[in-house]
Amino acid sequence: MLDYNPRRKKFSQQLRNNMTDAEKLLWRYVRYKQLCDIQFYRQKPIGNYIVDFYAPAVKLVVEIDGGQHFLDEGLRKDHKRDVYLSSLNLKVLRFDNWQILKSVGDVLNEIHRQIEIRIFSK
Repeated sequence: MLDYNPRRKKFSQQLRNNMTDAEKLLWRYVRYKQLCDIQFYRQKPIGNYIVDFYAPAVKLVVEIDGGQHFLDEGLRKDHKRDVYLSSLNLKVLRFDNWQILKSVGDVLNEIHRQIEIRIFSK
């Protein structure tokens, strides 16, 4: 069971109500178990973090990064976050907004590939 921080719930609800265009586009394709019949949740609190998309059945986190993630401070924070999530045996996939908006098919193919890897490695 993942560490759930109830203090993050309100903020995660705000994030769900204010998704970026890239998040909205990806959500359109992964909601309702459309991808490999796997349930995804959006803006899911895990520990002290809120991940963009989470598929518990395959322990997969999908993060969509805006420009702030490529600055030194953002890179440090993302590294710390990824180390924590990996310590929970979660696979973290990162895509930037541009990848989602311009090549959503390629992104979905990579998510699909990682789901299959996670399923068949059980």
